Amino acid sequence: MSQEMTCIEPADPPKDTTIPTLGPAKVESFLKAGNYADDDNKILIYVRQKDMQSKQHRDAYLEPAGPRKNIYFDPSKTKCAIVTCGGLCPGINDVIRSIVLEAHYNYDVAETLGIRYGLEGFIESYGHDPMVLTPEVVTNIHEFGGTILGTSRGPQSLEAIVDFLERRSISILFVIGGDGTMKAAKAIMDEVTKRGVKISIIGIPKTIDNDIHFVSQTFGFDTAVEKVTEAIRCAHTEALGVPNGIGLVKVMGRESGFIAAQASLALRDVDFVLVPEQPFALEGENGLLQAMHKRLKMRQHAVMVVAEGAGQDLLRKESATDASGNVRLGDICGLLRKELDSYLTEQGMDYTLKFIDPSYIIRSIPANSNDRIYCGFLGQNAVHAGMAGKTGMIVSKWNGQYVHMPLSLVITQRKRIDICSNYWRSVLESTGQLVYFGTK
Repeated sequence: MSQEMTCIEPADPPKDTTIPTLGPAKVESFLKAGNYADDDNKILIYVRQKDMQSKQHRDAYLEPAGPRKNIYFDPSKTKCAIVTCGGLCPGINDVIRSIVLEAHYNYDVAETLGIRYGLEGFIESYGHDPMVLTPEVVTNIHEFGGTILGTSRGPQSLEAIVDFLERRSISILFVIGGDGTMKAAKAIMDEVTKRGVKISIIGIPKTIDNDIHFVSQTFGFDTAVEKVTEAIRCAHTEALGVPNGIGLVKVMGRESGFIAAQASLALRDVDFVLVPEQPFALEGENGLLQAMHKRLKMRQHAVMVVAEGAGQDLLRKESATDASGNVRLGDICGLLRKELDSYLTEQGMDYTLKFIDPSYIIRSIPANSNDRIYCGFLGQNAVHAGMAGKTGMIVSKWNGQYVHMPLSLVITQRKRIDICSNYWRSVLESTGQLVYFGTK
């Protein structure tokens, strides 16, 4: 493994974490259970020493999530809409269900619409009529993976989207999606603001890769890690079953390797974990090929977990992009299989390699218990925020507390593993891969 490590600098504390509002909240809430959240009771999210000599610090605080004593919208006149965008992820249906039940039973809103097939659902020419979402419609959807609303990728006309919202008299739009979707939500909010209409835009961050900035963990990630550990266990069994067996598991992780790292910690049968944040060489004394040969000679089996975005510098650069604007990834596992076969054959070593790619299984399964609980809180707090007239924000969890975070903050960059952190060090210690790479 390359000795060159690029440490990720801690993100600067945000200078402004103010959540925009549509106006004064003058309607008294009739929610009685529990305590009301107060905008002034800020939650500390970040402390970083600014100047080593002066010992000055800059702190950052966020609004707490939860119901407000006064709300902005009159529930009897309020219509909500929900849209889901991007790839599938465990827990989307749980979030949809939580929003619908909270809006219906606790706020008694006039109507909640489900926008079908992502942003396409706002555009009449696609012919995706919206669904009316009632408690009866969403009763059992949490038992299934995917999204009852369907999804799509790619941008659509901002003007047409806001035209739809105005035409349908939508008061609150809940946007469920990843980094690109949150950027779209911000753009929709900007268009709404430009027109001067009173529509709240609330984001619920969704990405199985867990790579959204200033979000400690996205929903679906816990389920994904749990399912990946099953694949790793199978790969380990296959590797043990033959002389010089190799189990190769490919997992999601375009720019961030959190799933690969977390699953490797959860089931410590992994010998090599490759992530986008850590470059590696194939050849040479500290290259992966020699490291694998060394491992097989020592233990007669090996398990390797590879995030899909790892080692892209070793592949031919692609210029093509997908519908979301992401550069199409090269086939790193295809390259590894080819190069390992060539090298081990040259070394006169017989081996057997089993390749497992559980990606689409993981994306499509229902959420586990932990993620279901998390999704429930996200949906409920999203409704509380929208009814209070908050906009241009996401609901997030930080330091164990649910908070409001401005969209302008979360879309600035992707969250990635800091390979100089104690977390990554723990991953390397659990795999022991530095021993085989000749760096210890």
